[in-house]
Amino acid sequence: MAKNTGKSFRSGPVKSRSQVENPKTGLYTKRGPDGRFQSVKKSGGKYKGVRRE
Repeated sequence: MAKNTGKSFRSGPVKSRSQVENPKTGLYTKRGPDGRFQSVKKSGGKYKGVRRE
């Protein structure tokens, strides 16, 4: 489990989650452990500490 350090970074990876970029919108979507989509990052950029597919 990733832990917030309070210093603008996380220590450790977020296990059992991944992210993929939506080619139509260019935004990143987070996937949960069951493979279903969880959320879309509206501010742009990638999720911190989440592996990419």
